[in-house]
Amino acid sequence: MLFAQLGTPDAPTPAALRRYLRQFLSDRRVVERNRLLWWFILRLLVLPRRSRRSAALYQRIWTRDGSPLLVHSQRQRTLLRGYLGERMKAAGLPADFCPVELGMRYGNPSIGSALDALRSAGAERVLVVPLYPQYAASTTATAIDAVAAHVAGLRRVPGLRFVDAFHDDPGYIRALAQIVNDYWMKHGRPDHFVLSFHGVPRRTLELGDPYHCQCQSTGRRLARELGLADAQWTLAFQSRFGRAQWLQPYTGERLVQLAKDGAARVDVLCPGFVADCLETLEEIGITARRAFLAAGGDELYLVNCLNDSPEWISALAQIARA
Repeated sequence: MLFAQLGTPDAPTPAALRRYLRQFLSDRRVVERNRLLWWFILRLLVLPRRSRRSAALYQRIWTRDGSPLLVHSQRQRTLLRGYLGERMKAAGLPADFCPVELGMRYGNPSIGSALDALRSAGAERVLVVPLYPQYAASTTATAIDAVAAHVAGLRRVPGLRFVDAFHDDPGYIRALAQIVNDYWMKHGRPDHFVLSFHGVPRRTLELGDPYHCQCQSTGRRLARELGLADAQWTLAFQSRFGRAQWLQPYTGERLVQLAKDGAARVDVLCPGFVADCLETLEEIGITARRAFLAAGGDELYLVNCLNDSPEWISALAQIARA
């Protein structure tokens, strides 16, 4: 089994961010613009400025063990290995009958190296699980592209299957609800609850991506699982980049408006991320919190992602088995 995650720089430095962003922003599915024009914009304008700025943001969240996304993803892989190993033994099979590897679409460890490790372990069939609950061409499809590009150079290509989305999986929804309920048991309930998903350009919806619809489906199912009325929660989109119109409402603008409308405390969960990363810890936990407080709010709390919660590992195992 291959876990596919987005990726992370090797270090919170401008040089490492430049390598990571060059790979990320050169992906045709991530930036769908005129290739020649974008090549000049990326190298002459975006990389020199964004590498330094992004390095400073990563420095705010970097841990002694490294990038939070990589740390949480490695723990998920280790726990899933153990979980599946126990199931294999119960079925009379070797515990390592189903090896699990982690591959990053951008950065290290790469998807190619993960596939090579699985082949070295004797895998003849590989299940690829992109860790994006909602399908988007710029995330799920590009992970599939990376797998296809790697096996294109192999003489013996393993049998491949893909999980394209799990936005409405009952186990995934229950795991999200458990994380939220556990948090509210300890800290009480907020005045308003915001579900913030990573944004994508609006034109991707018009081109046929199901991402927006699947985010809405996740939001409705989770709100129902939590027993929330429509007025108690909002679905919004973060991480806008560039001048084009992206999916709305924008998280930052919605949080500011909630503060102006008198919401003293707002809690934010990012259901589209299964592991905490720059977009959750810094963008919401630091930058969005500052904007909310500056607009008159009292408290904004980020509810942790699924990370290595037992409910999520169990749900992930079931998604893979199914």
